[in-house]
Amino acid sequence: MPDLGTVGADLSTERVFAELQSDAAMLHATIRQHLERNFAPDAQKFLRTFSSAEAADFLGLAPGHLRKLHAEGKIPEVPVDDRGHKVYSASDLGAIRLALARATRDPSLYLRGRVGSEPLQIISCVSFKGGSAKTTTAAYLSQWFALHGYRVLAIDMDPQASLSSMMGLRPEIDFTHQGTVYDAIRYETPLPMDEVVRQTYFAGLDIAAGGLILSEYETETPYALRRGSETPFYLRLRDAIQSVEANYDVVFIDCPPQLGFLTLSALVASSSIIIPVVANFIDVASLAQFLTMTSSLLDTIREAGMTLEYDFLRYLVSRFEPSDGPQAQVAGLLRANFGKRVMTEAFLKSTAISDAGLTHQTLFEVGRASMIRNTYDRAMESVNAVARELEQEVHRAWRRI
Repeated sequence: MPDLGTVGADLSTERVFAELQSDAAMLHATIRQHLERNFAPDAQKFLRTFSSAEAADFLGLAPGHLRKLHAEGKIPEVPVDDRGHKVYSASDLGAIRLALARATRDPSLYLRGRVGSEPLQIISCVSFKGGSAKTTTAAYLSQWFALHGYRVLAIDMDPQASLSSMMGLRPEIDFTHQGTVYDAIRYETPLPMDEVVRQTYFAGLDIAAGGLILSEYETETPYALRRGSETPFYLRLRDAIQSVEANYDVVFIDCPPQLGFLTLSALVASSSIIIPVVANFIDVASLAQFLTMTSSLLDTIREAGMTLEYDFLRYLVSRFEPSDGPQAQVAGLLRANFGKRVMTEAFLKSTAISDAGLTHQTLFEVGRASMIRNTYDRAMESVNAVARELEQEVHRAWRRI
């Protein structure tokens, strides 16, 4: 006679498994319907135009200097809006940069990308804990560098593919079978990286998309390790990036919020690392675990013969509220322990960034007129300050400063 307790447990397990499958299928269908209802199958995101003040900032000019250059006919003309104000597209900014570079003795003032033997900067945004603004950091920095004249590649290594969604792609619809970065790093017949990379609606910003299929890499890698893959897991992303490195100045990698084979692949491929951390003790405790595990696993990879050298490692205080006493205390603790490795600037917690994120957009897309201006300006000042500080780090890596 069968054990009734065991039979009951088996039935319970089967029921829960069936419910999980049913819930997954229902959610996929709901998400697909939502996307198809709100984003037509042929819909594409378009980047808004920018004001003269925004354009001057992107170009590194004073607004008055930009007006003077237009008046003297030294730069290409741009359209005007209904109020007679000049408006600038991303392609207009590129044309103006080119005109300015041709007219100066130092083109690097306007064409900021790497030159000569300056190495490609590959920056991983990595964190052990969800909610640290890791994807938001990767999205804003990618877009900022593109708008400031760099050739940027964003790589979404997270199966959740939030970065891909923010870049105007629809992983639930577009990448059910093929088209993600997984296809460039998979073990069976990988595709060339240039077949995976696609342009975004930001001039100068390309993306290698993420998707649920990336989870397969985590399950396939142990089998590949046992059979001895020709190219080990930790070199596959690095090799894929190297095949397209001539096309870019900076690469940003959004890693999944766990320390698996995908994250380790990104860390081995990287030249620099940014670790966003929320200034509270729970996140700092998680950070301590993450750093311990990461250093141990990277030691193992070094023992396999890999040389790991990073230009910089920086901790970025994210979702920061300066008026919050406990947060300020924890931020001070981080600075006391890590010194200059903690970035001077912090990403502020902002309703402007959160509101834009609800529609998978950034402040560069939604514009100042659609929000409370003081809130928008405060958030954008924070974004610009962090990005400029990181730009200085990149230039130090290129030995420019």
